Amino acid sequence: MRGGAEHSMGSGGAMARGPLPCYLLLLAQENLEFRLPEIKSLLSLCGGQFSSQQEICINSPFWILNIPSEEMARGLMKRTVCAKSIFELWGHGKSAEELYTSLKNYPMEKMVPYLQSNSTYKIHIHAFNKTLTQEEKIKRIDALEFLPFEGKVNLKNPEHIFWILEDYGMDPNNIPEEPLDLYFGRWIADGQRELIESYSVKRRHFIGNTSMDACLSFIMANHGRVKANDVVFDPFVGTGGLLISSARFGAYVCGTDIDYNTVHGLGKASRKNQKWRGPDENIRANLRQYGLEKYYLDALISDASKPIWRKEMLFDAIITDPPYGIREATRRTGSQKEILKATERGYTEEIIPRHPCLKLISNCEQMLSSHTSRRLITMEKVKEFEDNDQYSHLLDYQSLLYKGHNAFREKYFSGVTKRIAKEEKDNQK
Repeated sequence: MRGGAEHSMGSGGAMARGPLPCYLLLLAQENLEFRLPEIKSLLSLCGGQFSSQQEICINSPFWILNIPSEEMARGLMKRTVCAKSIFELWGHGKSAEELYTSLKNYPMEKMVPYLQSNSTYKIHIHAFNKTLTQEEKIKRIDALEFLPFEGKVNLKNPEHIFWILEDYGMDPNNIPEEPLDLYFGRWIADGQRELIESYSVKRRHFIGNTSMDACLSFIMANHGRVKANDVVFDPFVGTGGLLISSARFGAYVCGTDIDYNTVHGLGKASRKNQKWRGPDENIRANLRQYGLEKYYLDALISDASKPIWRKEMLFDAIITDPPYGIREATRRTGSQKEILKATERGYTEEIIPRHPCLKLISNCEQMLSSHTSRRLITMEKVKEFEDNDQYSHLLDYQSLLYKGHNAFREKYFSGVTKRIAKEEKDNQK
């Protein structure tokens, strides 16, 4: 984390404020490892940075951020799929009394514009890990009578929405009587969670067995800081799922794949009860489905192990999901030999792709099962490629140990075979 304004708690729960306003971010409780890199990337894209002095729990749904302006906070929410909502934070406490003290210490001049007599408002109650009765919600709202609300209540279409948010911890089997943290804030904006449903692969025109789900596609585009008029490339394009998310953010997209049938939408269908792909099942049709065809450049048939591009700046971002060789048959490319001992060691933090022109930004793990996971690795280009860089991978001992492109496949099926054998043995007892 890099430097920024400090946030700390003063006596009685009052917030000691630095030069930047405090905002409360409410996050979705999924893809936990991907959330911080996404928020960092998007703040950078908006011209800001994530403070290095934030006291946040990475797995918590509540993060207090210092953001320079409401405009930047809105910009963040126009892109994030990991966050649900953001609020201008007026008060925070470990108890109701601390929350009320914090609210009384909030500068009145910052409240007044939203409490005018000619305005309308409503107050919403949100409890994490606990369900409150209507009576409990009303009691909490009534306790805020000390705030100088002069406007009229409008539950259907208010000008201003205020939230009371209560955190009852992460353990559903051990819910405390009283909340661990309480927050009060003015709602600013919601995130882009609806994109997950509206771009779902279940309703997509053209899909394959390994099409990336919509949520991860948008997260990857955000990690890559894709923006309008960028040129984004996917060297393992498949059915173009990653192109769609980048195009949604205004980037021009292209890709390559070794599979002729997939690129051209030919051969057997991946959908149940459909034998062959239709005449208009292809990558272009997918982008057309979402009104994004104008951003589609092209897809080429190409072997990713063979260099095909000239040595010039071509792409603003490369976003891809390399093949694992598990759900669909893969075709061996290149001539590197497998070193099977590497598969016995498993994946460690040291075995991460390296290159002298690239700087590691984030390394996130997503568990797929009890014995497998995959990683989302984000790197930033920091210098131009030089002739002596082409052999840098040969000097990397860790890289040499893990060169086999089928290492994951062989380790995976080795684990599956052992598990099946164990289950059969147990059934015979």
